[in-house]
Amino acid sequence: MTRSTHKIPIGVLISGSGTNLQALIDACADPAFPAEIAVVISNRRHAFGLERARKAGIPAVWLWHKPHPSREAYDAVLVDTLRAHGVQWVCMAGFMRIITRVLIDAYAGKMLNIHPALLPAFPGVDGPGQALDHGAQVAGCTVHIVTEGVDAGPILVQAAVPVLADDDRDALAARILTQEHRIFPLALRWAAEGRIRVDGDRAHVDLLPGERRSFLVDA
Repeated sequence: MTRSTHKIPIGVLISGSGTNLQALIDACADPAFPAEIAVVISNRRHAFGLERARKAGIPAVWLWHKPHPSREAYDAVLVDTLRAHGVQWVCMAGFMRIITRVLIDAYAGKMLNIHPALLPAFPGVDGPGQALDHGAQVAGCTVHIVTEGVDAGPILVQAAVPVLADDDRDALAARILTQEHRIFPLALRWAAEGRIRVDGDRAHVDLLPGERRSFLVDA
């Protein structure tokens, strides 16, 4: 893949099928988009997201965690791999590992995560399932800057969907996922264009006319 001279190189961390990765690949294919994917890394060898990357001509790296003696040791290799590809921003797109300060400090303020819940509600595993279990009437997704806490960090953009009376976990998760594909590229655009400022626990975005940081979907 020939790298553009004006796009910010990013790395994407995945563990699964990579539908959010695909949303980023599609966004980056636009010549006017300010970022490009320099490498995709997965801790799972057969993650379909790696195949998505290969089909798009993006370097795809399987970096297994088992041979490493600690989370910190693994994250050090992650950092080395990201830096070897010139990565300036990192997107966590379904990376199912608890990361350490080794990675967080290396890319402090320059890591984005997508989570299927309206944070700070329902962090951790299975946001849609948690929303149903608690009788939430509204669910959704969040893109935030990564900090040391699990699914913590300054919020950049959210999209909300109603919880319908006949929803099961899969139906709700599918509607949320559609919105994830909408807001993740948007947040990455802001990051690559240098329009994000962080003040403590809050993020500020220099919005252009017509841009929004929240979306409410009717159904």
